[in-house]
Amino acid sequence: MSAGPLPREQRVAAIRAAIEAALAPQALEIEDESHRHAGHAGAQDGRGHFRVAVVSEAFAGLSPIARHRAVYAAVGELMNTDIHALAISARTPEEAAR
Repeated sequence: MSAGPLPREQRVAAIRAAIEAALAPQALEIEDESHRHAGHAGAQDGRGHFRVAVVSEAFAGLSPIARHRAVYAAVGELMNTDIHALAISARTPEEAAR
């Protein structure tokens, strides 16, 4: 268990590594939106706000809530140490091609 949040410059890399390991995405975009939430009560503990767009075959046949759960499972402990809020777009390759 981590003692606290990673340095800001390492967070996106940690999120990327976790999602890539769990979901083998064909495409993955991660945006750190923490600067938009400066002063937000939930961000005072040092955790950040992120937006992820994941395209993975792993989402085939899953409902939207199951896809979000898969992404949350992928980032796991980072939700307790580094991520305060996570906006998720989770699509299959077929959906992304439309």
